[in-house]
Amino acid sequence: MPESPVPVHDDLLDHLVRTTALPRGEAARVVLDVLAYFDETTEEFVRRRHRELQSRGLRNPSIFERIAAELPYRAVAPPELSLRQLRRLVYG
Repeated sequence: MPESPVPVHDDLLDHLVRTTALPRGEAARVVLDVLAYFDETTEEFVRRRHRELQSRGLRNPSIFERIAAELPYRAVAPPELSLRQLRRLVYG
């Protein structure tokens, strides 16, 4: 398999190949798709969900209630941290 520009978690790929019928290349694609899905910022997630729910005919009051209920269970990308902020997380 050619090198991917995005690191793929070999242990996760091994698990998927072992526990599903997916070949390794397809498992890698699935992992990258899932990682991309969860790489959204909060703002991107809110905008995307609003568009999706609006396209289903929901109105804003119910859309925003639903998004507010979904956010606590959603993995969203953290803000970009500077090297100094990273060091402070480790050393206080």
